[in-house]
Amino acid sequence: MDTELSSLQARARRHAALGESARLAIVERLLLSDASPTELARELGLASNLLAHHLALLEQAGLITRARSEADHRRTYVRLNHAALADLVPMGARRAARVVFVCTANSARSPLAAALWARRSRLPTASAGTEPAPCVHPGTVAAARRHGLNLQGKGTRHLNQVLRADDLVVAVCDRAHEHAAHTGQWLHWAVPDPARDGTDAAFDAAVRELSGRIDRLVPAVHPVTVDHPATPDQVVGAATL
Repeated sequence: MDTELSSLQARARRHAALGESARLAIVERLLLSDASPTELARELGLASNLLAHHLALLEQAGLITRARSEADHRRTYVRLNHAALADLVPMGARRAARVVFVCTANSARSPLAAALWARRSRLPTASAGTEPAPCVHPGTVAAARRHGLNLQGKGTRHLNQVLRADDLVVAVCDRAHEHAAHTGQWLHWAVPDPARDGTDAAFDAAVRELSGRIDRLVPAVHPVTVDHPATPDQVVGAATL
């Protein structure tokens, strides 16, 4: 009975936190993309002290968490606790010809994300890096094998070689988000780099996080018709899996 009461009280705190328009706007903004407080304040038109108040209440209710940037270690990113918000869906649809996943080296998170996307959506996908490594990380290859993902045997590519105007870009690391030029549609997922640890557990954790985020993004992205053909080295098609 105590457990049920505790759960009820926690749900009540979450609903109370969402009962204010600014806090609901913050949560809806974070459904598909993480953001720094500066980005939230700018996009939502909130004063910094007011935003800090709302973020504190959302954090107390267990709806958000904060983490330091892996890139500069000073910037903070706000992200949703999606387990507490399973019944919320993104507002509005995104339209894109492809979904392009970007990380720094294009050797771990972005190829795994593209392979996961291809398993769940028929919309073409690609991956790229802002500072591509010479090859895909061996841990990525092993993780793909464990999770039944098709990496297509691709090497790494620079973002400038891949990006098109009608792409939806998802930066899956902090450094890529902070250093790349944001053009067109751009989302950010602050996913820890599994290559830093290098263990199977770290790569499996990255796959799990990317998988959950992709499950939420797929229904929100709809295809647009394009005139240019997709090239084999840029696109992972669901039909090839």
